[in-house]
Amino acid sequence: MRRADALRDQLEQDIITGVLRPGERLDEQTLAARFGVSRTPIREAMMRLHAEGLVRRATDGGYLPVVPDVVLMRHLYEVRIGLELQALHRPARNDTTHDLGLLEVLRDEWRSLQGDEPIDADPAFVMLDESFHVTLAEAAGNPGLADHLRQVNDRIRIVRMQDFLTSGRIDETIAEHLGIVEAVLAGDLTDAERRFAVHIGQSIAVVEQRVSAAIARMAEQP
Repeated sequence: MRRADALRDQLEQDIITGVLRPGERLDEQTLAARFGVSRTPIREAMMRLHAEGLVRRATDGGYLPVVPDVVLMRHLYEVRIGLELQALHRPARNDTTHDLGLLEVLRDEWRSLQGDEPIDADPAFVMLDESFHVTLAEAAGNPGLADHLRQVNDRIRIVRMQDFLTSGRIDETIAEHLGIVEAVLAGDLTDAERRFAVHIGQSIAVVEQRVSAAIARMAEQP
């Protein structure tokens, strides 16, 4: 992997997990010193993050992690829901079935998580959560749907990490995922859609509350 690509991925992870906070100034010299590299790959990585909407240019130079736009995120959640429901019902509309083998592997993976020791609160759990939803879409047999879902996930990841700041939410997510995939395997898409709606609704509520609170705290800072 090219150095700039690796740096971009690490910086994205730091933003997602809150190591780099909204409003924290990021300049090339400081980041170059932190990673032990020249400023050139840092500059390239930051330009990519800027193009992807994860950082914005600061008026005095450098960049700042973006402050999430709650309304935009809600709109993107609507797109995500539409894509996932399209994938959920696609096989029935086309007189086919989901890839049951893929779903069985997915179910077993999440059962193993449920059987492990309780998972500590971890914003990076969002990546595992995304993998579940993308795999569920892939099982519907239309790779384009899964690709579009990945693109939406890339844009809302910055706020979705807020959903996994407590171990309780992670435990709930594991149980909800298992309910969804088991309903699909049983061929009960009505139950699967109901469970999906509850799952996403809870996620949106938690994310919006925590992001709004974080933005309010930032506004109070001198």
